[in-house]
Amino acid sequence: MLLKSVRVLDLAGGDADAVTRLLADLGADVLKVEPPGGSPARSAAPLLGGVSIAFALHNANKRSIVLDPADERDRHRFEELAGSADIVVDSGHPGLAGDFGTSCAELADRFSQLVTMSVTDFGTSGPRCAWQATDAVLYALSGALSRSGPTTGTPVLPPDGIASATAAVQAAWAVLVAYYNRLRCGTGDYIDFSRFDAVVTVLDPIFGAHGQVAAAQRASSRWRGRPRNQDAYPIYACRDGYVRLCVMSPRQWRALWSWLGEPAEYADPKFGVIGERFAVWPQISALIRALFAEQDMIDLVAAGQSRGVPIAAVGDPAQVLTEEHFVAAQAVTRAELAPGLPAVIPTGYYVVDDQRAGYRTSAPMVGAADTGWLAEALTEQPLAGAVGARPFEGLRIVDLGVIVAGGEASRLFGDLGAQIIKVESAAYPDGLRQARPGAAMSESFAWTHRNNSGFGLDLRSPAGKEVFAGLVGAADAVFANFKPGTLAALGFSYDALREINPRIVLAESSAFGESGPWSDRMGYGPLVRATTGVTALWTAPENTAEPGRHPFYDATTVFPDHVVARVAALGALAALIASRRFAVGSHVHVSQAETAVNQLDTSYVARAAGPSVQPDTAVDLVCPCSGEDEWCVISIRTDTEMHSVAAAFGDEGLASDPRFATGAGRVAHRCELEAAVGRHTVGHAPSQLGELLQGGGVAAAPMNRPPDVADDPQLAHRGVFAAMTHPLIEHPLPAETGPAPFRNIPAAPQRPAPLPGQDTRDICRTVLRLEDAQTDRLIADGVLFTSD
Repeated sequence: MLLKSVRVLDLAGGDADAVTRLLADLGADVLKVEPPGGSPARSAAPLLGGVSIAFALHNANKRSIVLDPADERDRHRFEELAGSADIVVDSGHPGLAGDFGTSCAELADRFSQLVTMSVTDFGTSGPRCAWQATDAVLYALSGALSRSGPTTGTPVLPPDGIASATAAVQAAWAVLVAYYNRLRCGTGDYIDFSRFDAVVTVLDPIFGAHGQVAAAQRASSRWRGRPRNQDAYPIYACRDGYVRLCVMSPRQWRALWSWLGEPAEYADPKFGVIGERFAVWPQISALIRALFAEQDMIDLVAAGQSRGVPIAAVGDPAQVLTEEHFVAAQAVTRAELAPGLPAVIPTGYYVVDDQRAGYRTSAPMVGAADTGWLAEALTEQPLAGAVGARPFEGLRIVDLGVIVAGGEASRLFGDLGAQIIKVESAAYPDGLRQARPGAAMSESFAWTHRNNSGFGLDLRSPAGKEVFAGLVGAADAVFANFKPGTLAALGFSYDALREINPRIVLAESSAFGESGPWSDRMGYGPLVRATTGVTALWTAPENTAEPGRHPFYDATTVFPDHVVARVAALGALAALIASRRFAVGSHVHVSQAETAVNQLDTSYVARAAGPSVQPDTAVDLVCPCSGEDEWCVISIRTDTEMHSVAAAFGDEGLASDPRFATGAGRVAHRCELEAAVGRHTVGHAPSQLGELLQGGGVAAAPMNRPPDVADDPQLAHRGVFAAMTHPLIEHPLPAETGPAPFRNIPAAPQRPAPLPGQDTRDICRTVLRLEDAQTDRLIADGVLFTSD
């Protein structure tokens, strides 16, 4: 296990439980501190047999100890555990540490080697630090809601759970970065982590890579409109459901054209270009609808995949955990959520060295741990690193990653000081290099590949393979996100890489993983969302979809690409820690499909368990506000909050209405409740609604659009974005400054993303130690290329 020597004291609860579960999956010794009677999160709905499904899932692989803040011996024991830990994670205002008379910031002051993190909704300072957030609030404020739904009318909330799970991954990444920095310089850190910051920068960032199709068309703007095209990755009805297409390349288009019977009007090669094809897509769609209408999903997917057409069925969320692929890949397992309560659950995000690195033991019973740390404390000499330098200085990563999930994983390391050598082929450039007509570089590529060096290489040539082997020999890690088997076919399986460099870390991601019947499928994010049931959850409320259109509204998101990049980076960092500590390399693999399933683990386990589950009765309302196409969200989780909403609007009849007086009633009559509340909200400005209801203890927020996110006062207070300039882009781009605010790690540098092969000569000279004449010959032979 990659983090087997790391001690984590878990003071967190609720949504933050998933942060330390990630560290536990990777082998850390996670000791959960609970008050007498256990964590309140143990009773959070949905419940199965009285057991919180979320608590059971997000506290697997941990141990529990009960400490009473009122007991002097327990307070002393808490001090001992904190002082001997490597990492402490707490959540909330003031958090469990506050019950013991301290805080994460104070613990970091007291124990210089300790890395501490407080996880809160908006951070511990700033104009919204006292606000409450649900997933719906995070979707609204981050801009995700404004891009989800029809062109006009009520926006559509993304599935509940994704925002919180995304924030947990970012938090785990940030805290492990600080731990690695401690190994480098000997000094710990305190991280004031905001879930809002994380969702803005990771879930589906407005100021980040937009995906291959959008990169060729979009530019940053102050536009406040709603989505112009919710069907960039179109969905078509068939006899027993729906299927989605994701046709990107000219080759894929030709395969679809052939499948359609080679219609002469679309034979021109120009239709291989995305923009040309989109111009006539309504006419092409008519042909596709006629072809698909009388066929079944399974037959269409088999026929399309065999032809080379990227296609997927829109899966049923209730059936995802029993799909043959996930069972065969051991991505799910049958386990006890509690004694006598078996359920099928996802096993976790990672495969390490061909073994599942995930679920091992059930969530602990309250206070089941009768010992302290199991992980043996390691005494290490820190590297000769200065406090205040970037943690990954001296690391070298050879990056074969493409588009969003691949490219962004390496960028995360580049932002923190690593040397990133982006290897590109002249024949097959990165898909994000597709730019709008007249633009030299897409904004998506500029965001995703800042702090990279560009190396042009024909990896398929014998001489190119020799050059690549030289890069591997001088590197700490190789990143890739090819279809499984591609690296091996090129002669660079993990075993081959390890022969070149025994300490090399290979971090890969793919659409459907390395094993299972879907592993060889073509995959993009939209197909992953469809297959894993995410698309089926991302729907308009019943009877509100546009006439003649399917009900799904996930097409404008880039989920799960950005979060997959963080998941892969986290696994790679754990492997680099193990490589440093034990002088061995590791192979880490992440599946986009499994990532999506794990992001929605609570929802999927509850759906699979069926009517025996006691559901969560919280409701999230999307209500109109004053102004043109202005909206807000209001989350009502308890009867008390229902009364607070009624009081805020001076309408006590809302709370006393039998339809809305109980959680079950509000769920059953959600549409009526939304309409009733909407009659009040329509007279208020969105920002006023947020202030009014948050002041009454209700989680609510306005729906932000890109300009609102750019100007958001909480993000500005916390310095989440800084203006990034690129010589090939006429205006500055807002870019994230790092994964979280650290005390001892500076903000990300902003070296511009490279042109293809821009740094080839320099890398040949400084990394490969080639003479200039050798480099010239390799360039002349087409083995290398430059941007000259």
